[in-house]
Parts: sequence; C-alpha cells; structure tokens
Amino acid sequence: MTTSWSVTRLLRDRNAALYLTGVVVSGFGSSALWLVSGVWVKDLTGSNGLAALCTAALWAPTLVGPALGTLADRVRRKPLLIWMNLGLGTLLLPLWTVDSPTGVGLLFTVLFLYGAAGVVEDAANSALVVAAVDPVLLGGFNGLRMTAREGMKLVAPLAGAALYTAYGGPSVALLDALTFVLSAGLCALLRVREERPEPATESWWRQTAEGARLVWAHPALRPLVAAGGTTMCLTSLGSSMNYAVVDALGRSPAYTGVMYAAQGVGSVAVGLVSGPALRRLGERRFAAYGIALTAVAVAARAVPYEAVVLVCSAAGGLGLPCVLIAACTAVQREIPSAALGRAAATADTLMFAPNVIGLAVGAALVELVGHRMLLVFLGVALLAPAGALAQRRVSSASRTADRSSSDANPA
Repeated sequence: MTTSWSVTRLLRDRNAALYLTGVVVSGFGSSALWLVSGVWVKDLTGSNGLAALCTAALWAPTLVGPALGTLADRVRRKPLLIWMNLGLGTLLLPLWTVDSPTGVGLLFTVLFLYGAAGVVEDAANSALVVAAVDPVLLGGFNGLRMTAREGMKLVAPLAGAALYTAYGGPSVALLDALTFVLSAGLCALLRVREERPEPATESWWRQTAEGARLVWAHPALRPLVAAGGTTMCLTSLGSSMNYAVVDALGRSPAYTGVMYAAQGVGSVAVGLVSGPALRRLGERRFAAYGIALTAVAVAARAVPYEAVVLVCSAAGGLGLPCVLIAACTAVQREIPSAALGRAAATADTLMFAPNVIGLAVGAALVELVGHRMLLVFLGVALLAPAGALAQRRVSSASRTADRSSSDANPA
C-alpha cells in the first residue's frame, strides 16, 4: 500500500511525470542504438574487437565526467537539456550514410560524442530535478527513474534488433534521433524557475576540482560514493564470469540474455520500492542492505543449477541499484544547487568508472582461476562495503545516543 501510494503521488506531480516520460522515451532510443551499434560494426567489418569497442566509445567520456559536468553549473539547466537533446538528434543523422567499413570511423566518432553528451545530460538532469521535483519525492523519483531505464533495456533492444534486421542500422539511428526531439519537447514543458548562474570567477578546472572536493570531503557522501564504486567494480568482476557460469550449466552463450532479463526484472522492482525504503531506512542502511543482497547473489551463482542462477540474477538486479539510488539522492540533498552538476558528475564517475577496471581484470582472471572460487571470493569481498556502511550507521546512532544522555544528565 505504501509503495503504491508513493508511486501514485509521484506520477501526480506534473514535473515528475514529464521527467519520467522523457526518461522512457530517450531510454528506448538509446538502448536500441547501444545494442545495434555493435551488431552494425560486426556486420560491416566482421571484427569482434571493433564491435566491442562500441561500448568502450560510449563509456569512455565517463572518465572525464567531472569536467563535463561543470558545464551544467555554468548555464541554466533546462535550456541546456533542450539544446543537448536537439543536438543529439542532429548528431545521429549523418549515420544514415554509414553503409560500408569506411563509415565505421564516423560511427565511432558519433558514439563517443553521444557518450560525452550523455554525461552532461545526466549531470544537468540531476541538478534540475532538485528544482523541479518536491524534495520529499527525490528518493522515490530516483528509484522510478531507474525502473524506467531498466524497463527500456528489457524491451528496446528487441525492438532495435527487429528494426535493424528489417531496415538496417540507419533506421535505428533515425528512431533514436526522433526520441531525442520528443525528449526536448517534454523538457520544454517543465515548469521550473531557474536563476541565471553567476558569471564564473574561477577557471573550468578549479570549478571541477571544487565539485570533486565537495563530494569527497562530505562525511555523508564519501562513504556512499566509495561503497558504490567498490560495489560496481566487484560486481563487474563477477559479470566477467557470466559465460563461464553459462558453460557450467551446459547452456549456449545466448543464455546470458535470459540472465540479463532476470537481472532487469530485479532492477525494475527496486525502483518501485526505493522511495518508501529510503524514508524508512535512510540512505546508508538502504545501500548496505542492497550490497549485502548483491553479495549473496554473486557468491551463490557458483552453484551450478539454473533456478539458483536465475534467482541470483534477479536478486543482484534488486540489490545492486540500491547504493546507486542512495548515493544519487544524497548528493542531490547535500550539495548546493550551484555546484550540483559537477558534483553529480563526479559521483557518477567515481561509481561507474570502476566498471571498466572490473571488466578488464575479470576477463583476465577467469582464464587463470576457476569461476566458482572467484564468485565466492567476490561475494565475501562485497560484504566489506556493506559492513562499512552499516558500521557507520551504528557508530552515528551511538554518538547521537551518547549526546542525548549527556544532555539529559548534565554534570
């Protein structure tokens, strides 16, 4: 009942509903293109390595996320988002000419710029949401945004693959361009009052460094962001074992798609309950419980039974987003609006960049060590960030109780 009331209240909020509709629309196009880009390059070149580089091109700008996010603090966020969406729609149009291996360079360039624009958009969105949505609804909104994104990942790749098969890669690029135009229109409908930012008195790099300092020096944000980065690194190491897990089940590599679908169902579910859960537990406990559930899910995948593996995939999808939702909500609440764009981008970089490290190291380790031993080790290792967050919660509660006792019994 509480969850249903929370979701209903959010959807009745005009700005929240427009925002979430925009996430669904743009997420559909983006998810379709991200899948198709690798298939497109594979068909044009026959190279698995070049196909894999499509994902790398999209993720690479995350490494300089704090610098890109600073742009969201130098201009008004709503006009920036409108123009960024229109710009992305225009950026995709040249892909209509890619029909041979000579066009792959253009495709990679577009994907890299696409990823960079996505970093700026995420930073501007995180900052504008604080002004557009009731602060009481932030936790639930961030959860529903996760639900919308993950929901699109379940349906958009299939639609994109069907469109690609029928009409080729340019048709998927055109579909994505249209979704960005629609997203720009939805953003234009938002009712939000923004003050024009003060003219910058510091260099771009000083502003970027200040955003990073605000996140890392904050006693509530640093442990959440650090736990998020550690969790993402360890779970990406575990993701590198997916094909070994499938081999142990006696299934073909395509079975990983079933595992990802189960994971997506869990991620959709957590978004629906995150609002009430955050209000009841607070960010740290919500994150700690989610990481602990992820730890169990990762370790139990060592058991070679399909039912166990699928349950663990769903449990991982349920548990992993908790720390990301908690950290995002905490950053929005704790950082001043003027610096929120670069701070949000810094937090995203610190949490998502470790994915690259985890995937690379995991790909090497799985060839050297049995996957079952690694999965159990990673599950145990994940208990460390969960325990650290829980311990900080206990310590904070103890200090509060001590202060209350001292106030009640003055010397």
